[in-house]
Amino acid sequence: MERASGVLMPVSSLPGRVGIGTFGREAYDFVDFLARTHQRYWQVLPLTTTSFGDSPYQSFSAFAGNPYFIDVEDLVRLGYLCENDLVVLPFGNDPGSVDYGTLFRGHRALLERALPSFSAAPPADFGEFCAANASWLDPYCEFMSIKEGLGLKAYYEWPKRYRSRGEESAALCDRHPERMRYHQMTQYFFYRHWKRLKGYANERGVLVIGDIPIYVSRDSVEMWAAPELFRVDANGAPVCVAGTPPDQFSSTGQYWGNPIYDWAGMAEDGYGWWVERLRASLKLYDLLRIDHFRGFESFWSVPFGAPDSSFGHWVKGPGSDVFDAAAEQLGKLPIIAEDLGFMTPEVIAMRERTGFPGMRILQFGFDAEGDSPDLPHRYVSNTVAYVGTHDNETATGWLLDSATPDAREKAARYLALAPGETVAQGCNRAIAASVSDTCIFRMQDLLGLDNSARINTPATVGKNWRWRMLADAVTPEVEAELSGLTVTYYREAGGQPPRLAE
Repeated sequence: MERASGVLMPVSSLPGRVGIGTFGREAYDFVDFLARTHQRYWQVLPLTTTSFGDSPYQSFSAFAGNPYFIDVEDLVRLGYLCENDLVVLPFGNDPGSVDYGTLFRGHRALLERALPSFSAAPPADFGEFCAANASWLDPYCEFMSIKEGLGLKAYYEWPKRYRSRGEESAALCDRHPERMRYHQMTQYFFYRHWKRLKGYANERGVLVIGDIPIYVSRDSVEMWAAPELFRVDANGAPVCVAGTPPDQFSSTGQYWGNPIYDWAGMAEDGYGWWVERLRASLKLYDLLRIDHFRGFESFWSVPFGAPDSSFGHWVKGPGSDVFDAAAEQLGKLPIIAEDLGFMTPEVIAMRERTGFPGMRILQFGFDAEGDSPDLPHRYVSNTVAYVGTHDNETATGWLLDSATPDAREKAARYLALAPGETVAQGCNRAIAASVSDTCIFRMQDLLGLDNSARINTPATVGKNWRWRMLADAVTPEVEAELSGLTVTYYREAGGQPPRLAE
């Protein structure tokens, strides 16, 4: 990777009219901001559908996109909606936070208003889209249609005759073609609008870093339509589920509950499902961040039904074989390895064998005792440097809420803060100055926000994924500071030298 920088900003956190960030005008404005400040990358969180808890890391599908991100103003321009539809339906009243309960009702009602006119006059390429994506689109639309017909219950709570994809489930879907068409329509617009937005970014020299979770949700179309991909019992229930051992976030570990892949079975066909997943993801993004990369070397396996994740144990994974198989078909893989958590020599060796850059988190360096590898003087070039990820406190929030006196003193000494410089500014400067080929700034840190802007607190449910940037948050001063960091530390897109003041 060339020496460059970028910004981590979830699409959901963009400002806008419909209660959540979208692929609409505000996303194009954000791309323009990145281009003006010489950024090479826009890093986003997973763009897949969300389920209970609203986490983008717990999706109904590994391939389907989140309908919340559709540019509804484009549907007005196309005549499928009218302007008044965007005014009369509820989407939430706080421009700085996503109200998922209100959004769930209002946004669905909005898109359903577009369905009759869409069905009467679909776009010319709609049929081509459905045919090209049938391998994942058809089962996804069936899965969601049945789920909605059964009160949104998890698929494993459905009547037995519908718990696997077959004639009974197909017959039920045939009786409700409007549900099928709704999901076809929303996926069509998701992919149409994202392709247009990504193209706009690429034309301006901005590349998109996507994020794909290693696992899928238990309540997912993959578990319903392709249970052979996972370790399941005779009734289709998981034998074991994913999590993490006890760590700094939780004394009992994190119980994720995702089904574990049948890695031995996947190996028999050359990891075909993973190859197709990576192929599809590389059409959506320019680079991929693989979440929980260490799980390919070994993963924390928890017996299904255990009280918490502390009952789990480590199990060997497929190692780099998955990526070797994918590279044979897809070529060189532009992947960033999320190599955080409990690292072992084996995980490090796997990462080095792939050649993927790993991640360094400055905040961890200040919280650790002694000479931490997360402090910039320990970085190597083939890494991506962050102050923190979406799972961490903001830099300001860390200083105010959880940093120990020793950690605060360590940070102040290490950063050598100038008079008037905040800890967030000092942290941003430190990762920009590091030898890491890439540094990614969090938008909240560029704005100097406290933990009210935190994206996610691991091992908690109910108050995450809500933060949204206010429409007037990006000031000329914010732009000047980001541009200054980027140019001064030779991260300007295109490799231009710093411009000195005259």
